[in-house]
Amino acid sequence: MSALWTSTEIAEAVGGTEHGAFEANGVAFDSREVGPGDLFVAMKGEHTDGHRFVDQARASGAAGVLVSQSVDMPHVLVADTTEALNALGRASRSRNQGKIIGVTGSAGKTGTKEALFAALDRSSRGSAHRSLKSYNNHTGVPLSLARMPRAARFGIFEMGMNHPGELAVLTQLVRPHVAIVTAIASAHRQFFASEEAIADAKAEIFQGLDPDGTAIIPFDSPHRDRLVEAAERYAARIWTFGIGEGADVRARDVVPAQGIGSLISAVLPDAEITFTLAQPGAHWVSNALAVLAAVEAVGGDLAIAGLALAELPGLKGRGERHIIALAEGEALLIDESYNANPASMRATLATLGAEPVKGRRIAVLGAMRELGEHSEEFHAELAGPVESAGVAYALLVGDEMRPLAKALGAKVKMTHVPDAVSAIAALQGRIRPGDAILVKGSNSVGLAALVDALAGGGAQ
Repeated sequence: MSALWTSTEIAEAVGGTEHGAFEANGVAFDSREVGPGDLFVAMKGEHTDGHRFVDQARASGAAGVLVSQSVDMPHVLVADTTEALNALGRASRSRNQGKIIGVTGSAGKTGTKEALFAALDRSSRGSAHRSLKSYNNHTGVPLSLARMPRAARFGIFEMGMNHPGELAVLTQLVRPHVAIVTAIASAHRQFFASEEAIADAKAEIFQGLDPDGTAIIPFDSPHRDRLVEAAERYAARIWTFGIGEGADVRARDVVPAQGIGSLISAVLPDAEITFTLAQPGAHWVSNALAVLAAVEAVGGDLAIAGLALAELPGLKGRGERHIIALAEGEALLIDESYNANPASMRATLATLGAEPVKGRRIAVLGAMRELGEHSEEFHAELAGPVESAGVAYALLVGDEMRPLAKALGAKVKMTHVPDAVSAIAALQGRIRPGDAILVKGSNSVGLAALVDALAGGGAQ
């Protein structure tokens, strides 16, 4: 098997000079992630300089490094390693002959990306590539591109933003054949005057579309027409997905599946498929329809995509489920601790409300960050979804949750604490057999630590 990159190819791609020949089979810019045979990119950031960790990368088995100052190991020397990483990502995209899919949205983009990868990797027998974790920003996207095998048949790349103009840059790197917008919601509202402005920023993904590319847009979104208008300037085809009559990819029937999840009958432009979706919730039905649209658009196998959706596991921080062993039984833990905005909060609370339980529904809700002047309003408006979900006990975490605590009043038994450490203490002794516990909040609140404590039995 040929190397991912040779030092000569790297030097040519980034306009650098080669000092010692080497071959790399991976790329990393975090020295803690370097493995044997990797290229380490020594990037300079606001708080640290990757050149300080070249020795650590070498000790971890790096084959070579990309640097802006000479080092005592095989390297490619450039003026600016950040620009060089962008160039390496562009070179990787240019040499690849597969189908490329870009995914963005205010909610659901990581889950959709992972589901797409599961479907296309299965049908291509391991010849699909995707961005790992949430590597979806100005450094994560070029890194994910640089890691793409030259012969990959499919590449799936998540693209995120919290300011206008960011996606316009990222999509020009990715140059997708298919561009998906999963949903529009008031995420990062601190940086936008309106939700319409967020829709416009998400629509920037269409600017990088291949001339024969397909735009995939949520039919049921109030911003559908705005997105369609933006896509018409760049897309050869525009497909919509959703529940509503008239969507190009539509769920004709959705019924609860045995256990959890849904049984879905979907209608596509040239096919129909009935499949089981492992993940519960209406938001996952929407994600699955976007996946089917993309698979159809790139000529993938819809039947295999259906099988992949039926076996799709929950993602850490995004729906992963744990069974908590108690002295006299078990409880269910639903981990949604990675991120939160008003739309995703409503969606996951609705999922909790639909969860069949023998005990109580408990919601551990962390603050939603980057909502700006609308923060108090958005937090207070969660009172209705909390009540509708049949939550018996709410544990609210973070100062931003004060408006929700006030809105709930005495309607729901609750505790309001300042941070994740206090939340762990507040749950001591509260969980009973048969309970279902949802943990949801912005990543910066740190509720992943609470999930780890619960999953390890530390808060029983």
